[in-house]
Amino acid sequence: MQEKTPQQINEMIKTNPILKVIDVREQWEFDKCHIANSTHIPMGKIPDSVDFFNESYEYVIVCHHGIRSRTVALYLEQKGIKNLYNLSGGIEQWSDDVDPSLVKYK
Repeated sequence: MQEKTPQQINEMIKTNPILKVIDVREQWEFDKCHIANSTHIPMGKIPDSVDFFNESYEYVIVCHHGIRSRTVALYLEQKGIKNLYNLSGGIEQWSDDVDPSLVKYK
């Protein structure tokens, strides 16, 4: 798993057709704001969703501040999933650095 800044992830999204953004926040958080075209899999459902991940793609894991997503990425790594990136600072930092139109919440 690699840590990537919002700017780095934004560039990857623009140029990498095999990149998938996985948002692991709760439903209410995802409903408030999310990165366009991201897939929502709440953290609690990740163990049941391991089969969703395959070697054909690269994955950016996203949460509010980058802590839950790091935990999920490390878990997926232990399950043999490769090509994982954690969005450092989470959606909060993304809204500061990439998309200020996103709603912020606590």
